[in-house]
Amino acid sequence: MKPARRWLAGTAIGAALAAGCAWAVTAVIDVPDPVTLAVLAVVEPSAVGTWFPSRVVQAPAQASALPFRPRPILDRVDWKGRAVPLATMLEATHTNAFLVVQDNVVVHEWHRRGTGPATLFPSWSVAKSVVSLLVGSAVARGKLSETDRVSDLLPELRSAAVFGKITVRNLLDMTSGLAVPENYDPRHPLTGTAGMYLTRDITAFVRDHAQLAFKPGSEGRYRSIDTEVLGLILARVEGKPLADLLSERIWKPMGAQAEATWNLDRTGGVEKAFCCINATARDFARLGLLVADQGRAGGTRIVPARWIERIATPARRTVDGWQYSAQWWHAPGGDDDDISAIGVYGQYVYVNRSTGTVIVKLSDHGAEQDERETLAVMQAIATDLDAGRTRAGGEPGRP
Repeated sequence: MKPARRWLAGTAIGAALAAGCAWAVTAVIDVPDPVTLAVLAVVEPSAVGTWFPSRVVQAPAQASALPFRPRPILDRVDWKGRAVPLATMLEATHTNAFLVVQDNVVVHEWHRRGTGPATLFPSWSVAKSVVSLLVGSAVARGKLSETDRVSDLLPELRSAAVFGKITVRNLLDMTSGLAVPENYDPRHPLTGTAGMYLTRDITAFVRDHAQLAFKPGSEGRYRSIDTEVLGLILARVEGKPLADLLSERIWKPMGAQAEATWNLDRTGGVEKAFCCINATARDFARLGLLVADQGRAGGTRIVPARWIERIATPARRTVDGWQYSAQWWHAPGGDDDDISAIGVYGQYVYVNRSTGTVIVKLSDHGAEQDERETLAVMQAIATDLDAGRTRAGGEPGRP
């Protein structure tokens, strides 16, 4: 065999052996295969939903009305120290969909080319705020109490003493102390949240990460594992998967326009409660409207008003320097009527209850990038809409 051919043959054999080893390793550590890992490392965050198994969130036969009556919104915003067109800010933050709703009417709707009203967008951590609404429903029906301890609700975790110290309230307000760092890089699939995102056995992951970084309740630190444990608790006390629970308690009653999906750790497995609901932009808006209207949709009570107040009242501990409560953020510069669900790559459901405004922004922006500045733009849009209503002869803050 000629030297060049020997080298090519050796390379091919080496590549085949390496590929075989890679497949074997991913099987042993129970994460997706090498092809899926390679794709996840390069595709846009908005495209990952179809790469994992999922469970359908059934929609009602008839969607609730969400009329579109366009009217001008703030066309120049402060961004990076300059006044720029809103479109410039949306482009700079790699926006895929942007909806502005006031008083249950869509006043502005924009989708990036190639997407549209029927596109399912990943929620990323906006799902955490949805889990909160399901918790509120369970608490109101006596299925759950904020003072319940994890080990009492999930007896299989009793062998880990730390779960006897953590309450549902700790999980809601991100004060559990669980030592699983926030890492979103699929190139490091065994580290922190990335490991939980990629594992094919979430229950085992939680059991195997029963270590504390600080005493539960003593401080606030954003940890996705807190929401995942809440998801396991909900599925246990309600006796059904989270996707079915979401359909029954929220999706159908609020009149969602389309089926959603919720990604699982494996086929037929457990929902990734801390992320990974895939839904249309308008249905994310309906979720925001549910919160804006004190837990009602079309006059029907879906989430207890007391739980909406729980969300709107900042918890005792801040989370990474921001006010936070029951899986919802309170943005700097806002007030208790100004709350948001936020995903890591620029997913927002912004709710301003005092002005009746909901803004949905679904993006492919860098991890945790420009969040404060983006929310300031949304606050400015809501303020301007309310001022416009006043100029038109209405009462500020009311339809």
